[in-house]
Amino acid sequence: MLDIKNSIKFNINGEDAPMFIAVIPTIIDLDEAKDLDKKKMAQELLKIIIQKMPVDKNGDLVFDVDEAKQLHENAVAMLKKAIGIDVLTTFADIDIANMDSNRSTTATDDLERVERSVYNEAGVSQMQFNTDGNIALEKSILNDAASLYNLILQFEAFMNDVVEKFNKKPKKYYYRSQILTTTIYNYQEMAKMYKEQMQIGFSKMLPQIAMGQSQSTILANAYFENDILDLVNVFIPPIMSSTMSSDILDRINSKDDTSESTGGRPEKSDDEKSEKTIMNEESKS
Repeated sequence: MLDIKNSIKFNINGEDAPMFIAVIPTIIDLDEAKDLDKKKMAQELLKIIIQKMPVDKNGDLVFDVDEAKQLHENAVAMLKKAIGIDVLTTFADIDIANMDSNRSTTATDDLERVERSVYNEAGVSQMQFNTDGNIALEKSILNDAASLYNLILQFEAFMNDVVEKFNKKPKKYYYRSQILTTTIYNYQEMAKMYKEQMQIGFSKMLPQIAMGQSQSTILANAYFENDILDLVNVFIPPIMSSTMSSDILDRINSKDDTSESTGGRPEKSDDEKSEKTIMNEESKS
């Protein structure tokens, strides 16, 4: 047994049952369906050469049993190196009953139906791994990221409980842990959003943190570049509208009025375009 004072539990849905436990039976069904599909494919590749011994008009055998046996052995010897081919020699009429459906895609549809059931039981879109379009992939990633948000909140609460003992002097300093909702898919968008907030006076560290840098690295780089290398006076950033005076802003606006404007909204990135727009652009190229 674990000591409740020195242990903690994290769960995603507030339940002790594993998140994807319902998928286990469907995965077993999928494995069985794949084995059956392989057997069907092997059976479809199998070919049987049937040589029927002739009979005369009275129905009597033209060749006797020994001659038929020799003809059969000759055919077997000739095709012994062929793969998936068997030889049948008979005096009787042959009729093959086909148990397959007339549709050629039936086997494929059955296997895809079993595969879809796995994702349905897991509550995960199949488009995330085998997407047919950029919109379906984007929405699937957002849904999966949202499903883990509750787990992130639990991590934050646990870390804040750990650092709570260091908040003995709240008037001087106060520690608090926070996990940003950045992923490998949205870190560029989040860094851009944090940069826009920085321009109106918000945190200067969040854009760099969203790009994967630690807080100590950000502070060390700022100290090294500003105080040691004095880059703050060497590389002067361009003046922005939020920092310039009203006189300078009026002069710039008067110059902009005389210049020609191209108009129109900026072009969207490929992941923000609809599938129809992408198809139209490909047809023009």
